Amino acid sequence: MHRQLRPLLSNIFRCNTNNSVRYESTERVVTLIPGDGIGPEISVAVQQIFSAAKVPIIWEKVDVSPVKYPDGKFGIPQKAIDSFLKNRIGLKGPLATPIGKGHRSLNLEIRKVFSLYANVRPCRSIEGHETLYDNVDVVTIRENTEGEYSGIEHEITPGVVQSIKLITEKASRRVAEYAFEYAKSNGRKTVTSVHKANIMRMSDGLFLSCCRQVAEQHPDIKYKEMYLDTVCLNMVQDPSRFDVLVMPNLYGDILSDLCAGLIGGLGVTPSGNIGKEGAVFESVHGTAPDIAGQDKANPTALLLSAIMMLRYLNLNPYADSIENACYSVIKAKKVLTGDLGGTATCSQFTQEIISKLA
Repeated sequence: MHRQLRPLLSNIFRCNTNNSVRYESTERVVTLIPGDGIGPEISVAVQQIFSAAKVPIIWEKVDVSPVKYPDGKFGIPQKAIDSFLKNRIGLKGPLATPIGKGHRSLNLEIRKVFSLYANVRPCRSIEGHETLYDNVDVVTIRENTEGEYSGIEHEITPGVVQSIKLITEKASRRVAEYAFEYAKSNGRKTVTSVHKANIMRMSDGLFLSCCRQVAEQHPDIKYKEMYLDTVCLNMVQDPSRFDVLVMPNLYGDILSDLCAGLIGGLGVTPSGNIGKEGAVFESVHGTAPDIAGQDKANPTALLLSAIMMLRYLNLNPYADSIENACYSVIKAKKVLTGDLGGTATCSQFTQEIISKLA
């Protein structure tokens, strides 16, 4: 695995004399950002499941409510920044962001502050949760730090606002390298670069150039290029034609949600933001303030994201156990939250998963 993809590990796999695998680990401290709305409830659900599975993790809960700095801008509290810089690994619930006013998105702020340059969103069909599509298995990898989300905006004259799309060779190359390394490490066959270089010849052209150069270094992985609009059209016609997709920031934001819709929505879709020396895993659905505090939330997305986190930490036996328990509950269709077609509370759904742990 590429050196930038290796997490900071404190666990070891060893073989006993009878050739069976014995798993040893020391506890890892993980920064926990519960989030807003239903965030605290689903975060508690994940903590309860991890505790029942005896996962060697200590949670360090932090508050990321925006604070005003001396320059007048709002940002992440220093205590939260210090926690992540120390632990290098985090789990985050949903955060609310004002629309068109107030502080900028804290989701974007977290990714930029910690240089979490690759957003990884696996979208795989879940047995028992029927959608219009079967056997979806697509991974979107989104450049996470620049593009249209660079935050470079200004008013040229009253009524005329300019927003600048920033594309750099450094950011494009590293996310392309991550995409190909991810494909190799996960037994994937094809990486498709998604772009609009026919219109944005310089910016998307630079992104494509970096992808092509990286592709040449990985001849064992098939490389393709497609326009964003064509990918969207083909994806809803037949998602099985796609494998791993890599793209600039805005395209990834759009396409990753489209892919989530194929498997049942953001409530069942995990997400991870990967940087050079750390990562934050998160649920990417909304805060659902209308049901907050009513024990109705579905913790699946945050739980699956936490399972991604365990694999990042090489805690695979725990990840497998919890994932199997979660999927078996959904497959059985007996104890499901409202958005999954059932009548169970978040607490009941959580306890059912715990009861299925191996």
